[in-house]
Amino acid sequence: MAPERFRVAVLPGDGIGPEVVSPTLEALDAVRDAVGGFSLDYETLEAGAALYALTGESLPADTLRRTREADAVLLGAMGMPDIRYPDGTEISPQLDLRERFELFAGVRPVKALRGLPPSLADPRASGIDFVIVRESTEGLFAARGRTAREGERAARDTMVITRDACERLFHFAFRLARRRKARGYPGTVTCVDKANVLGAFAFFRRIFDEVSRQYPDIEAERSYVDAAGLNLVKKPWAFDVLVTENMFGDILSDVGAGLVGGMGLAPSGDMGEGHAVFQPCHGSAPDIAGRGRANPTAMLLSAAMMLDWLGERHASAACERGARLLTAAVERTFRDGDLVPFELGGEAGTGAIARRVVECVRSDEVRSAVTEES
Repeated sequence: MAPERFRVAVLPGDGIGPEVVSPTLEALDAVRDAVGGFSLDYETLEAGAALYALTGESLPADTLRRTREADAVLLGAMGMPDIRYPDGTEISPQLDLRERFELFAGVRPVKALRGLPPSLADPRASGIDFVIVRESTEGLFAARGRTAREGERAARDTMVITRDACERLFHFAFRLARRRKARGYPGTVTCVDKANVLGAFAFFRRIFDEVSRQYPDIEAERSYVDAAGLNLVKKPWAFDVLVTENMFGDILSDVGAGLVGGMGLAPSGDMGEGHAVFQPCHGSAPDIAGRGRANPTAMLLSAAMMLDWLGERHASAACERGARLLTAAVERTFRDGDLVPFELGGEAGTGAIARRVVECVRSDEVRSAVTEES
């Protein structure tokens, strides 16, 4: 039987983007060889701040077309602090992709990796393992490019909350919690909002309550965003799936990354009905670009999320096995505590981490453990 073939649009982007993308493609190839049953055809495309500085375009029409035609998109990092649009905002083609492809669910896993220095002293912090689902097409971000200005007197950005966007977001979150529950997680969705102050969030919560009644097997909880921020610091191990508006999700996902060591460990996927973009939560980090210090872990875990999404969307058991293998290889890479990234005070750079991950992908120990789980 011929392997299932998937087209992956690769957008390396700016700064450390190309540096973390290259070893990730090598790791994906190692996973493909180890698992079999699927094949990935990569097409590298241009987009980002450096391209904008050269051409005046950050997301060319041809790149947009080719990403639309791909089965999935793998993105390194976009934007450079000193390259901006005329209105002062940073170059961010990843936001354009979210809007163009209706990538409404920003999925941000937060999981502590055994063997790395803990961010919290509490021993329960080793059990941090939750997911933030961020609505990614409206909320306060709907005002992007539409700021209403009154000269130098005032500037107004308007938050938008619609029923259609809320319903698809909440259904996504509850289905994710149901899938996680089948793998041993609590099966809880927490709605994070500010319903006690703003009417738009009261509307948001009301729709959450309506949708929650369709999932009696999943526990539904509610939290104001300030309380959620407090409890993410005090007891993050108590959360399973959190679902929230765009801006709140943007902020809380960085808090989550900080709880497990930093942005270099934070993967993400922006998912819609027909398209998805996978990228690390970190930026282009121009201060360390070209020095071999970038942590590729978030990029590698984002690639694992891509395989999992392809597996679920196309009923590909091979891709799902590949996702489990790559995730397990990353976790095994750090388990003994002898490999610590620069950002956590260690001396392991891009190459050392990437090589260890590939070694783990190929190791009988990791492959056997993944086979037993499945």
